[in-house]
Amino acid sequence: MQIYGETGKTELIILENRSNNFERGATDIFKREAADVGKIYKIRIGHDGTGIGDGWFLESVTLKRLATKTEGSDKKKKKKKKSEEEETKEEEGMDVYTFVAHRWLAKDEGDKELVVELVPDGESDLEENTYEVHVLTGTVWGAGTDANVFLSIYGMERGDTGERQLKRSNNLNKFEKGQVDVFTIKAIDLGELKKLRIRHDNSGASPSWFLERVEIIDLKESTTYYFPCQRWLAVEEDDGQIARELVPVDEAFVKKDSENDGQSPATLGLEQKAKSTTYTVKVKTGDKKNAGTDANVFIILYGSKDDTGIVSLKASKSNKNKFERGKVDEFTVESVDIGDLKKIKIGHDNKGNSTGWFLEWVEIDAPSVGQCLKFPCGRWLDKSEDDGAVERIIFPAELQTIEYIPFVPYEITVYTSDIFGAGTDADVFIVLYGSDGICTQQKSLCLNKREQRMYFERNSVNQFIVELEDVGDIIEKIRIGHKGGGLNSGWHLDRVTIRRLLPNGKGSETVTFPCERWLAKSEDDGETVRELVPSDIFTEKLMKDGTLKQIEEEVEDPLEVHTYKISVFTGDIYGAGTDANVFLNIYGDLGDMGERKLSKSETNFNKFERGQEDTFTIQAVDLGILYKIKIRHDNSMFSPDWFLEKVEILDETTEESFIFLCERWLSKKKEDKKIERTLYEQSYDGERNSLDGSSLSVSSQESNANLKEPKKSSLVKAAEEGSLIPYHITITTGTEYDSSTDSRVFIIIMGPQKVQTERLWLDLPEGKDEFADGSVEKFSVWGLDVGEIKKVEVGHDGATPESCWLMEELTIVVPTKGVMYNFVCKCWLARDKGDGLTSRILNILDAECVNVGIKILYEVMVVTGDIESGGTDANIFMTVFGSNGNTEEMLLEKNGDRFERGQEDSFIMEIADIAPLRKMRIRTDGKGTRPHWFMERITLKNLTNQEVATFTYGDWLSKLKNATGSLVCEMPAVINDEQMMEDTTYTLQVKTSDIGGAGTDANVSLILFGEYGDSGTLPLKESNKSNKFERNQMDEFSFSEMLSLGDLCKVRIWHDNKGIAPGWHLEYIDVIDSAMDKTFRFQCDRWLAKGEDDGQLIRELACANNDILELKERTAYEIVTVTSDRDDADTKENIWIILEGKMGRSKEFLMENSTKKRRFERGATDTFQFSSKNVGDIAAICVGHCPKDGKKSSAKADVFWHVQEIIVTEMELCNKYFFRCNAKIPLRYKRRDYKVFECAKVTESFASKARSLVPVKYETIVVTGFEKGAGTDANVFITIYGLNGDSGRRALKQKFRNLFERGKTNRFYLETLDMGELKKVRIEHDNSGLAAGWLVERVEITNSATGVTTVFPCGKWLDENRGDGLICRDLFPRY
Repeated sequence: MQIYGETGKTELIILENRSNNFERGATDIFKREAADVGKIYKIRIGHDGTGIGDGWFLESVTLKRLATKTEGSDKKKKKKKKSEEEETKEEEGMDVYTFVAHRWLAKDEGDKELVVELVPDGESDLEENTYEVHVLTGTVWGAGTDANVFLSIYGMERGDTGERQLKRSNNLNKFEKGQVDVFTIKAIDLGELKKLRIRHDNSGASPSWFLERVEIIDLKESTTYYFPCQRWLAVEEDDGQIARELVPVDEAFVKKDSENDGQSPATLGLEQKAKSTTYTVKVKTGDKKNAGTDANVFIILYGSKDDTGIVSLKASKSNKNKFERGKVDEFTVESVDIGDLKKIKIGHDNKGNSTGWFLEWVEIDAPSVGQCLKFPCGRWLDKSEDDGAVERIIFPAELQTIEYIPFVPYEITVYTSDIFGAGTDADVFIVLYGSDGICTQQKSLCLNKREQRMYFERNSVNQFIVELEDVGDIIEKIRIGHKGGGLNSGWHLDRVTIRRLLPNGKGSETVTFPCERWLAKSEDDGETVRELVPSDIFTEKLMKDGTLKQIEEEVEDPLEVHTYKISVFTGDIYGAGTDANVFLNIYGDLGDMGERKLSKSETNFNKFERGQEDTFTIQAVDLGILYKIKIRHDNSMFSPDWFLEKVEILDETTEESFIFLCERWLSKKKEDKKIERTLYEQSYDGERNSLDGSSLSVSSQESNANLKEPKKSSLVKAAEEGSLIPYHITITTGTEYDSSTDSRVFIIIMGPQKVQTERLWLDLPEGKDEFADGSVEKFSVWGLDVGEIKKVEVGHDGATPESCWLMEELTIVVPTKGVMYNFVCKCWLARDKGDGLTSRILNILDAECVNVGIKILYEVMVVTGDIESGGTDANIFMTVFGSNGNTEEMLLEKNGDRFERGQEDSFIMEIADIAPLRKMRIRTDGKGTRPHWFMERITLKNLTNQEVATFTYGDWLSKLKNATGSLVCEMPAVINDEQMMEDTTYTLQVKTSDIGGAGTDANVSLILFGEYGDSGTLPLKESNKSNKFERNQMDEFSFSEMLSLGDLCKVRIWHDNKGIAPGWHLEYIDVIDSAMDKTFRFQCDRWLAKGEDDGQLIRELACANNDILELKERTAYEIVTVTSDRDDADTKENIWIILEGKMGRSKEFLMENSTKKRRFERGATDTFQFSSKNVGDIAAICVGHCPKDGKKSSAKADVFWHVQEIIVTEMELCNKYFFRCNAKIPLRYKRRDYKVFECAKVTESFASKARSLVPVKYETIVVTGFEKGAGTDANVFITIYGLNGDSGRRALKQKFRNLFERGKTNRFYLETLDMGELKKVRIEHDNSGLAAGWLVERVEITNSATGVTTVFPCGKWLDENRGDGLICRDLFPRY
């Protein structure tokens, strides 16, 4: 039975609780749970007519709604009672309904019906109605059916009739071709009808059925409803559905149809399509043994208003054999107005041989709603597996829902010409274009080969209803074509018409696109694709009086068809030509022309050969201003590799010419192994997708909307505002069984007060499809700057029991804050492991927090010269030098198409806070298929303060094309037209000591370090003496065209230990800077030899000039205050300050406010100077606010000074200390009330740094892990980084010792100049020897001068075959 109430209806309830229910005179009681439907107005009860003696005389039904015990529960119990006696004791608040039937439900008694609808006693306003149903079968060949047909009628407000079998017709043989069958259905009055569902069970010999229409006469109201169908209900015809939902249409439309004697095909499909929803159902069978099934699968879609009823999934569009292991089957389901999809039921009938089925997921896409839902299952539907169920109810996974702009239905009618050979069996496709280049996807009109054979015959008219993207009010053009193939695929198309509904649904408009040309390789111009423009528009409107008004109008100035002459230039280098098929698509601001094959070259018989130009002519509708092309080849034939130099396109109609440079390989073997390239017009300066816009997608409509003005990438805008910042996330997956997942993983970063990023999806790069066991995946995402991170939520969208994931470790680096958080989680995110959660919130307090140094975001723009073969695919490395240090060498990502001829590539990089910038060093590794690069210039724009520095080079970086064969260049920064560094010549005088065996024949190199960075490695090759570095000899070397490093502070010098007796005793080095006219002396007096002194071949020498600076007891401090720029930030009173330093605390400095010279005004910057004893490095300041006159009474309670920042400069060494306050200081008479601010940033002056450069021995301890295979025989190198520079890359070696064995500790001594506080260590090996993989437990470094030990934990493998595959790691200190 089924129950109908004011708020809906229950699902079908089966009444059965013992073997012999419903005996004569018996009263049966059932308890059932069902949806709450409010006040009940009818029930339907019936039986299926099976068994012996199935006739049943039903007396009455009593329904009791049991009071539910648990409050707020939406379940409720039904109690069925078959009897006339009432229960005497009524519970309070219990609804009781009695339905009196007193009739037979039997095939051979009464009216022979097995189903009856009943209304509750005393509800007289509802009465039974009789509906006369006329079913018209079509006149198509084979239209009739012998299957059983079922019908369900739906009313606007009063429920539905339920599914009734159409048995007793006025004809003996029902549903035959061209026949009208009449049936009567009795039901409680439904009011106005809104739809009907009709289906058959696909039984009998020829079940396929072509239904013309259904007419229903409401005998009580005597009105007729027309439900046109004009479609097949057949597994092998049309879309394979054997159930249809039909909606009533106006009589005027039906009459119009019958007048022209069915000449035109169905014209009402469009209205029906608009009222109904088409669901594309994709069903994925699991990839497990015996996962497939041969049983009959059905599905029911449940919406918020109604359900679709049982839909058999018979005709898969994708596979002939349905539901096989690991396959995805696609089906179409149509329904009318069932509301939002809430859940589905899917199951099978368990018939056939192998019936067990493992269902992975169901995906349901409803284009007309713009929603794609994923229903994960991941379970067996099998009597003998799991819980034995063969049907399951599945709910959608919220995280996997995709929303998009809803599609609209188009009715496309194709007219094939009436000439010999006009028809085709090829696959015909169509694309629709609106204004501004908005276009639909390419859509094939036929679903399968059988339809291709049926349609597009000579002089035929074929109609298709397709749902496609909404292209707006006007269809500017269409592209129609076919893919060829098959016998006589040539096609002569007369015209295409496209009909769309008017927005209000009251009528439609039809646009005609004339063609009258061949689409054939052997006819006309050999094209199989045509672009058509509209000629006229025909509009039909339904007027108020029920008549149709028809208007015809011509299209005003449609787009013209232009002829494009395309010249393709193949490069003149070895192996440049190709024999593969080449395809081209051209994009303009009015749209694109679709991909066309470049088949007939007008200049050469053999196309695309080395050094030749091939010309092609293509006709297409006006594309406007061309800005990009996509060109590719299919990698076929013997030598498909192709070096494309450029493509030139001439629009013959407007005589405009466009040049697209390539100068790259399209090859699976060479360069980046791509055979498709997107090339931009030379002068185009819009968005080029070279910015990493992965996290901020730009829809296609925006990307080609305004080509004229160069657009800022949305990412740069967001970064400038400081709203979005990059987060680098590293995820390590566990190694236990079943740890991996292929679900999408997300992260949400939360700050204080509910500030949080959106859900940031961590999508794996192409080629990876899962977070594999033991893998380490790295992601960079852009998210909201949440301030101080408090919590992190991490999870995945997997909803099946299968999708388990063991997250071992999570690392988040926030470069703009300079911190790294490391969570060692080791937790399951799985439905059926641990606590069953698929997302977790991690508290930042549980993470290990490491300081990694603040980075500033810069927009980097690299300009490659517009010179032949100026582009490169070599690796490019950049180092930036500033007054406050320098960055490491950073790789500039090629990212597919950067650094090509004539391009300006911009992207965002994180660069250490070293401003003001001084110079940049660029190095290429000279590898790749095109190692030469012509680098014009690079600009860096600081996104926080918009400062721009330009570095210009304008030459080749190449061993061949550069005069000096250099792969490295240095460029001074130019900021506001001022060059930040001078050019100079360095003269180096190297004195070898007067000691036995002091000379060397080894190759010596050195690096100079100064105020503005370092010189890079300078090899000491060309001396003024023929034999260099002999005992007691002075060698002079000259380096011209260098950038002056200002005052020098140290030199790093080393040799490669080659030659006979390579040991060298160096006395000193003098460096003469010609621009500064200054000489710097670096004293050494030590061996650089394996067998002497401490055995080091590398020395760092401090500049002897620096010792002159004596530190005095007293000094002066300059204090700068910045008052906030906001209301009532200012004060008229005085401010006092105390400095707290490492060597003591200063006295109180009073910063006075006078009436003559007002201080501390809103937004003002005030400067004060005080002399004091030297307190050393300043760690904190105390700031107070006191009345001017010193009277207690004038200390008002609510006077504040709002201070933004305080900067203290020690005037002797000029070190600057920054305090970011941003706080209110209250006015107080007592000196006890003050605020303390800690130092946020120190910029150490060069003089101060140079003072501390004394030689120090660093004891370095390396601990190797204890796991199996932890040791290594590779060569190990270490670089130590401190506040005052780094040690350079040092090899860790000892004579005749086997180092770095499992569980062992090795100790080394390195001597360098004092590096200050140690910031990080880079440890690496060269992967040589057997079993090079190495597990480093930790590195400990002790400064032997101060005795301070810094510990750098690692605990990770340096192994190409484990985890993230790195053999070089940066380790940060743990304090």
